[in-house]
Amino acid sequence: MVALASVQFGSSNDDVRTVQRALVARGHGIAAGVTGSFDQQTKDAYAAEQRAQGYTGSDADGIPGCKSLTELGRQCGFTVDCTTAPAATNGAGKLSLSQVTFNDPGDDSGRTAMETYAKKACELTGMDAQFGVPALVTITGRESSYNDRRWRVNTTDINAHGARMADGHPQNCSRGATQCIPSTFATYHQAGTATTPYDVVADMCATINYVRARYNVSQSGSNFASRVQQADPNRPPRGY
Repeated sequence: MVALASVQFGSSNDDVRTVQRALVARGHGIAAGVTGSFDQQTKDAYAAEQRAQGYTGSDADGIPGCKSLTELGRQCGFTVDCTTAPAATNGAGKLSLSQVTFNDPGDDSGRTAMETYAKKACELTGMDAQFGVPALVTITGRESSYNDRRWRVNTTDINAHGARMADGHPQNCSRGATQCIPSTFATYHQAGTATTPYDVVADMCATINYVRARYNVSQSGSNFASRVQQADPNRPPRGY
């Protein structure tokens, strides 16, 4: 049996190998072969399978869904467990508010740096970088001028209240490149990342998990910009 939760972009396991073998058997080539890693080549092959099943547009995004994976299994002799949500979902590493820290590691600023951090955040959360990176970079540009030191904490909006924390600012202030408030950062924290919202990768991961839960952004992120206006460079800025 193949678990849907185990075969998402960025996963590496035996279930991915099963899916890769099935894709190859169905005529969808994977140049690197059956590696067990759900990489870009596997995503492209899966998108080809989705199109073969009749999916079009953003529905053929190369990220397995229950229906397409079940059909692939029917064709190739394996069953599918769709009951468990994909591993990289909101709250994967949920913190209590008291576990959030407020040290600033001094991460780089600028658009190029944001692109690098966003790629890592997409890798950790299983989001497709072609969708996640431009969306996250757009958000950081609008929220903090690409993590400019002057805008890493907002002390003037309605969230700016609460006890003074280690960084000298009220607890509930929005912080970090994407301007998460600490309670949101804690709720949607990604396991294995830093516990401070000033860490850009941790901040971006929490943002990905948040928009998936709040705005129904897909696992792949193919609808990130359409669901979250602040992530869409073709529409005016709007808080999220």
